[in-house]
Amino acid sequence: VTNLNAAKHFISTLRELGCSFALDDFGAGMSSFTYLKNLDVDYVKIDGSFVRNIAHDPIDHATVTAINNIAHSMGKQTVAEFVVDSATSDVLKELRVDFGQGFALDKPKPLAHRVQWRVKLASV
Repeated sequence: VTNLNAAKHFISTLRELGCSFALDDFGAGMSSFTYLKNLDVDYVKIDGSFVRNIAHDPIDHATVTAINNIAHSMGKQTVAEFVVDSATSDVLKELRVDFGQGFALDKPKPLAHRVQWRVKLASV
C-alpha cells in the first residue's frame, strides 16, 4: 500500500457494494500493524511462514497466538495460511484461529467447482 488514504477510500467504496477484505500475509513483508490498525478489513491472514512449524517451534506458536489475539480484539477474523498437516491444524484449533488454508484441509480447485459446491451446499 503506497497511499493509505486512497486504500481506505477504495475499501470504503467497495464495502458499500458488499465486498469483504482480508489483510494478506500478515506479519511478513509489507503487511504491518499500521495497515491492521487503519484499514477496515474483515480478515487477517496469518502468513504461512509462522504457521508451517507452529506445532514444533515455540516462537512461531507465540507469534501466531499474538496475531490471532490482536486480530480478535479488533473484531477481525483470522485465517492461517499453509496448513499442511493435522498437527498444524490441531494447534490452530486450540488457538481458536477462525479459518485455515492449505493442503491439509483441501487441495486447490477451479473457481467454477467451488461455485457449484456452494450452490449445492446452499440447497441442502
